[in-house]
Amino acid sequence: MTTPTPGTSSVEREVRIQARPETIFPFFTDPELFGRWSGVATLDPRPGGIFRSDVDGKNIARGEYVAVDPPHSVTFTWGWEAQDSPLPPGSSTVHVTLTPDGDHTIVRLVHSDLPSGEPAESHGAGWDHYLERLRVVAAGGDPGPDSWAQGATADGDAARAEA
Repeated sequence: MTTPTPGTSSVEREVRIQARPETIFPFFTDPELFGRWSGVATLDPRPGGIFRSDVDGKNIARGEYVAVDPPHSVTFTWGWEAQDSPLPPGSSTVHVTLTPDGDHTIVRLVHSDLPSGEPAESHGAGWDHYLERLRVVAAGGDPGPDSWAQGATADGDAARAEA
């Protein structure tokens, strides 16, 4: 368990996916696969390499890879490029572990050093949305167009702005 820095929070999520870690891992490191469940990405999956995702056409997350251990785990920093963001690029950390569970994998995501309160809550909602899309696509399904990227709801707009 991650201990947050004072004044910050962590978001922790788990999803069980019907696929092996070797199948799921590239969805965090290959730009084409990443784009199937999340935003259009520029990824250089090596320590110090860029992590950049245009989540919905206007909100861009940016950081860098910290650790890459295929197919077990990946860690990257995270923040938003928007000038007025309370979470600038690289100011928080996302750690993902992939644990085999029979013919499934438990994907555990911990996003730490988020500002407490609404920013942490909206990032939690964002990870819920995108991990569900990952669950579908990594198991061989089609999650369909991302409703958040298409601006389907006002609630989605609020969560996207922080997620």
